[in-house]
Amino acid sequence: MSFCCGASMVGTKGTLKHYRTQVHNVPLLFCPVCHRVEVHYKVENEYEILAEYAHGDGVTDVDFQDYVMEDETAIFENVINVESEDPLAVVRNQIDMALDLLAVAKQIEDTKWERELKKRLAVMSHRRLRLQQKA
Repeated sequence: MSFCCGASMVGTKGTLKHYRTQVHNVPLLFCPVCHRVEVHYKVENEYEILAEYAHGDGVTDVDFQDYVMEDETAIFENVINVESEDPLAVVRNQIDMALDLLAVAKQIEDTKWERELKKRLAVMSHRRLRLQQKA
């Protein structure tokens, strides 16, 4: 599980640009608060090798799934949420987790972590309200 802004990141697949080469369907982790994106650690080496070779060959687009046969279920087995889930359920789960972690942060008197979690809660609460208004 990967963490950012005081709680877990969400698993997804997306496109990354490596110089002039677009690599599609790369397993990623992203933070729903600060929008940091990173290649999932289970396929990070494979991504770097594929991106370098594709760029070296002058390829402009490559599909990660065509070259790396990692099972999607196995890749994302350790993430709390994946982007394909109901967005409102993801946000609620992220809020619940942040509240649980906030209790721990207060108990151990980690004020920096508390601030990060409160910021995360504010962002996720705002996102929850927007999603509820759409429904």
